[in-house]
Amino acid sequence: MKLDILAFAAHPDDVELAASGTIIKHVQLGKKVGIIDLTRGEMGTRGSADIRNEESIQSSKILGISERHNLDLGDAFFDISNENLIKVIQKIREFQPQIVFCNAVSDRHPDHARASELVSRACFMSGLQKIKTYNGEVQQDSHRPSVIYHYIQDRWIDPDIIVDVSDTFELKLKAIKCFKSQFFDPNSEEPETPISSEHFLKSIKSKAITLGRYINTEYGEGFTAERFVGINDITTLL
Repeated sequence: MKLDILAFAAHPDDVELAASGTIIKHVQLGKKVGIIDLTRGEMGTRGSADIRNEESIQSSKILGISERHNLDLGDAFFDISNENLIKVIQKIREFQPQIVFCNAVSDRHPDHARASELVSRACFMSGLQKIKTYNGEVQQDSHRPSVIYHYIQDRWIDPDIIVDVSDTFELKLKAIKCFKSQFFDPNSEEPETPISSEHFLKSIKSKAITLGRYINTEYGEGFTAERFVGINDITTLL
């Protein structure tokens, strides 16, 4: 299946927290969207890899995505190796997206920037015909996505583009809350983390309000682009 948008994430819930409003919006517009989680999030302080897998399944139903896969590269330990590049290239060539979303170029969690670089390099290398990859026994065609957008995560980064997600923000919150093992639970006996405080989800809403204000909408999601963003009709800009 060819996808219009393929979103990569270092951990399950990265996409939900940073880009799910945009994903839901484009699914509603009839676009085919998929998510590739690079790790199972097994090093997370709260919950477990199996719990996060179930949470991902529930979230995916809300997002309405066509595909979701996990490469299980090793939470906290994955690197930008030839082996991992090939695994990402195989997914890019399998789904042939024109648009790729991936982690922030810099963030509090070091996995995010490393995942960002891994996916960016793989997108370029996927277009090199002399790199041979296979889906089973079938050799894959080379494919290079047209654009890569890095979603903005915990730390503020000035966006190059902001998507109006006012109509999908409530569904975004519902998808985020599927990962309930990670967030505030007054009955939980697990250790507290930077994202398990009562105020964390409020910060997600505050950031969306700030981004929305910049484009005169209620809520927004921000992305940085690896190349200049071009449009055909300047009157369509908000």
